[in-house]
Amino acid sequence: MRAFTIIACVGVVGVSVLGLAMANTNPSQARYEEYAVERLTEYLKSSVCKKTTNLLENLIQMNCDQLVDVANPRIREVISIRTQKQDFILFSVYRTDLKLNNWIPSYKFETVGALDNFYTYSAQKQ
Repeated sequence: MRAFTIIACVGVVGVSVLGLAMANTNPSQARYEEYAVERLTEYLKSSVCKKTTNLLENLIQMNCDQLVDVANPRIREVISIRTQKQDFILFSVYRTDLKLNNWIPSYKFETVGALDNFYTYSAQKQ
């Protein structure tokens, strides 16, 4: 009986420590915005920019990668406006709806933030 009590106490302490660690490392909205801008910028540079034609780059007189870098503050602003956060103390869920206009496809992202990390578990083209 004594061994069971010790194991139960150690288990309770372990779960409590884990809960406190998760609560203290629950990332903020600003950190999520940094993460989302970084991921979106990587995607634009690696996928979208590779598909643009030289004609488009000649028309705008700028390299696609440079254009993405110049638009970076605006991208963060759009993400900030279009994100809803649900805070569950131990972790947070971020839902971002990226819809710029009717000509560009919109996307919906769902991300969990916990232990100072992010995991995007849903990315859907609308």
